[in-house]
Amino acid sequence: MLLQQTRVAQALPYYVRLLARYPNLRSLASSDPAELLKLWQGAGYYARASRMHAAARAIQQKHGGRFPSSVEELERLPGVGPYMARAIASLAFGAPVLALEANGLRVAARLTGDRADPAVAKVRERLAAWLDHELPPEAAGEYNEALMELGETICLPRSPLCGECPIAFACVAFRTLDDPGSLPQRAPRASKRHEVAAIVAVRRGARWLLQKRTEPGLLRGLWEFPGGKPQRGETLVHAARRELAEETGLRVDRLVPVGVVRHAYSHFSVELHLFRAQAPARHLASYPARWLTPEEIRKLPLPRATEKALSLLGVSPPE
Repeated sequence: MLLQQTRVAQALPYYVRLLARYPNLRSLASSDPAELLKLWQGAGYYARASRMHAAARAIQQKHGGRFPSSVEELERLPGVGPYMARAIASLAFGAPVLALEANGLRVAARLTGDRADPAVAKVRERLAAWLDHELPPEAAGEYNEALMELGETICLPRSPLCGECPIAFACVAFRTLDDPGSLPQRAPRASKRHEVAAIVAVRRGARWLLQKRTEPGLLRGLWEFPGGKPQRGETLVHAARRELAEETGLRVDRLVPVGVVRHAYSHFSVELHLFRAQAPARHLASYPARWLTPEEIRKLPLPRATEKALSLLGVSPPE
C-alpha cells in the first residue's frame, strides 16, 4: 500500500513507524482511523491509509485473520488491484503470476526494442505476454521483484544506468540505440491543472478553528482551515467570506491577508491564499469543526498545505 506511487526510500520511514505501532493484522484492524492517518501524515495519497485499514478489517472479518493467498481473493480486498494482488500472491505465497507495473513495462520495452506507448492497451498486452513467457513458475516472486528493482534503480525513466545493468547484453535498446532512455516512447503529458483558493484561519484566544474533511476524495479524514475556490467573477476576499459562512456559519468583520501556500500533488497544484480573522461574538464549535490549541492540532492528521499555513501563522504545532 505504501509503495503505490511512492519510492522505497520515501516509504521506508512510514513502513517502520506503522509496523512498530501495528505489528499484526489484528492491531491494524482494530486501530483508530484518525490515529492511522496521523501516522501516515506526510506520505501522501491518504486514501491508501483508509483502504489499508478497511482491508485489514475485511481479512479479520471474512478470512478469520488469515491473509488470503490467491489473486482472486486478494483482488476483493479494499485498495488491492490487479498489480498488487499479483505482487502479494507471488512474493508472499509463491504463486506463478506476473505482477506488472510501470517499471516492468519500461524494462520490457527496452529489452525488446518496442517503440510503442505502453499506455496503449494492446502495447501493454504485448509487453506483458513477453514478460509472462519469460517468467520462471518456480521463482515468480524473485522474477517480479527483479523487474521492480531493475526499473527502480538502474533502468530509470531518464538516463538509465546501462553500464551497471546485469542484462544489458540482452537489451535491444542498449545494443541498437544511442539513447536507450528514449524508449518507451510516450504521448506528451497533459499539463497539471492549477487551482487557486482562499482559506481562513479564525482565532479565538489561543485556539484556531479547523474542520475535518468528510467528503470522499484526496484528503478525507484530515483537518484543515475552512475555505474554497472563488466563483466566477468573485475576488479571493469575497470567496473567503462566503466559504467561511457556508462551511461554518461564521461571519467575520475583517480579513487580514497572511500569505500564500503553494503545494503540488501528483496531478494538480494548489495556491491557497491565507487570511486571518478574529472570532465573532457567537462561536461555532460543532463537529466537524473544532476550536483547537496548537497542542491539540499536533495530535490530528493534517494535510501538508495546512502545516504550511500554520507555519505562516507562526503557530506551527510543536514537535
